[in-house]
Amino acid sequence: MNPELSPEVLLQAYSTGIFPMASPEMNDLILWYAPDPRGIIPLDNFHMSRSLKKVIKSKKFAILSDTNFEAVVRECAIKRGSSDETWISEEIIDSYTQLHRLGFAHSVECYEDGKLVGGLYGVCIKGAFFGESMFHKSRDASKVAICALVESMKRHGFALLDTQYTTAHLISLGAIDIPKVEYDALLNEAIQLENAWWNADFSWFKDFF
Repeated sequence: MNPELSPEVLLQAYSTGIFPMASPEMNDLILWYAPDPRGIIPLDNFHMSRSLKKVIKSKKFAILSDTNFEAVVRECAIKRGSSDETWISEEIIDSYTQLHRLGFAHSVECYEDGKLVGGLYGVCIKGAFFGESMFHKSRDASKVAICALVESMKRHGFALLDTQYTTAHLISLGAIDIPKVEYDALLNEAIQLENAWWNADFSWFKDFF
């Protein structure tokens, strides 16, 4: 494992608002980022459209957590659309899989007819969840995964859902940009919450509506 991406280094970095990405233009050199402004989804600001509610009510997708973490990361790493590059290198995959084994990285997985069709993964430190990436192979699968994540975070005492950056997709779900100084204050509070905890049981979600 790259010492630069050891669990200790990663956890310290995330605790101070810094995260790594591999640069495909630089032979997957690991670069570190602390964007200003910073993207977050306020947990009380998550936007669930009528169409998304309809999909969830249909029970088309089954939501699980932490049953296939590495597969989710590898799906996120697959080049899709017009881009032929990915920041999720083999070193990134290995390092975050190790974090997962230690209980600091988690996946939310979306299944359709028993097949993995969407999901997301991220790093978890007490009351903060740092979303890393998501994917979908079936329409709305990643949106359903985010919805399940937000509701689980609300149930288990979390305070911060960090999206790193905002995109049109995330903004449609309630993501906003905030100044780094404001983000740092939220992060500092979230990582001191002793009662927040990750619960991989998402069986309640099938009866969410």
